[in-house]
Amino acid sequence: MQAIANIWRNACSSVRDFVADKRALAATEFAVIVPLMLVMFFGTVEFSSAVAIDRKVTLIARALSDLTSQSTTLADADMKDTFTASISVIMPYDASLVKGTVSQIYIDANSVATVQWSKAGTIASGATQATLATSARKAGDKVTTMIPSTLLIPSTYLILSEASYTYTPSVGYVLKSSLPLSDLSYTRPRQVTCVPYNGVPSTC
Repeated sequence: MQAIANIWRNACSSVRDFVADKRALAATEFAVIVPLMLVMFFGTVEFSSAVAIDRKVTLIARALSDLTSQSTTLADADMKDTFTASISVIMPYDASLVKGTVSQIYIDANSVATVQWSKAGTIASGATQATLATSARKAGDKVTTMIPSTLLIPSTYLILSEASYTYTPSVGYVLKSSLPLSDLSYTRPRQVTCVPYNGVPSTC
């Protein structure tokens, strides 16, 4: 009888120990939760960086048009300074991934918008001064369709600035591919009717 009692006691003790041992349950929960937590963490980091850079791209576009519209005339040196100051807004992110473009647009009596001059600028990796580049927009290009109707005022000028940045996630855990970010801004020349660049246009 005592032997049976001991066996029963040992069996009950083993069952209690088995029920009380939650190590396997904790390990299972950990294995299920960790991937989800990693997705949430890296996703938040990557998405937050993309939003921050997108905001800076908007600020760059606004700075480019704002600085240009305050000028009375522009030469290459002035344009380099404008691009340098504007693109530097992207810091602490990589400024070499930013491309900026500034164009002056004339809206004729028929509300047709035409590019008068256009210039692009970048800052090379490790450089502190912007380098001018050829713009994709050419003098004479018609851009009426991209101008908001409220800005198509006959016989007026607009400064159009464009900024772009290709965001590549450092980890790539959630955002698997590069994300192109861009924005543009329009302003009117503030001190003169138009802003000549290297003598173009010769008269406003």
